[in-house]
Amino acid sequence: MKLIANLQEVYKHRLLIRTLVGRELKARYRGTVLGFFWSFFNPFLLMVVYTVVFGFILKPRDPTLGEGPWMYALYLFAGILPWTWFSSSLNDSANVLMVNGNLIKKILFPAEVLPIVSVTSNFIHFLFGLPILLIFLFVFGKPPTVYLLLLPAVLLVQFVFSLGFSLLLSALTVHFRDIKDILSNLLTFWFFSTPIVYSLGMLEHSPALRAVLDLNPMTHIIGGYHDCLFFGQMIHWKRLGVTLIVSLVLFVIGYAVFDRLRDSFPEEV
Repeated sequence: MKLIANLQEVYKHRLLIRTLVGRELKARYRGTVLGFFWSFFNPFLLMVVYTVVFGFILKPRDPTLGEGPWMYALYLFAGILPWTWFSSSLNDSANVLMVNGNLIKKILFPAEVLPIVSVTSNFIHFLFGLPILLIFLFVFGKPPTVYLLLLPAVLLVQFVFSLGFSLLLSALTVHFRDIKDILSNLLTFWFFSTPIVYSLGMLEHSPALRAVLDLNPMTHIIGGYHDCLFFGQMIHWKRLGVTLIVSLVLFVIGYAVFDRLRDSFPEEV
């Protein structure tokens, strides 16, 4: 099968992927005084801002999240952190082939590693921020439970989903530059269509709206983070399993489109 052969070829370039990811991480903080410390400090500042705005000023009422100004902020941060990984991966991938046009024009360069680098580098930034969330959860009365061990399953589903989408976007944007502008608006709508700033418990009296949100794969991915990190309970295996199947289908489609258009990349970038 051609897809399997292509994936085996990509695996052979794992050292190249690791090198490019390292270059991307270094470039992000090049010239700064604190360097990689910003990977930890930025989530900390974000946590403080969310706590002040949503915990002390807006004070939303949601009994499913517990009492106290910190609970909503922690719930919000548990969703914002993986969403940032997802949205940043898509935004970076939409430009990655054009930004690296000099590499694309080299005959032997495997173009598909570039979207992989975008998703992986943003994944590593997510991992840098995760300890900040865990520390705050522990400090404010939500210590890790055994269900934290299920977090890798949620990470895997999001990685596959993000990579499939990134491959598709990176290939199509080369030919249709308007996708970059459409994407920014789509992600804004998608963000509010995902239970991040609100919980699914708030929709118990709106079954029709809940049914619509269930069609959103990110609903179940973010829900997985909330379950194993914030609520400390078993994740919904059936919903996450269906999301994994959707992610795999999207990955196959994304790679197929990428592979079909790859010969046109050098001319278009």
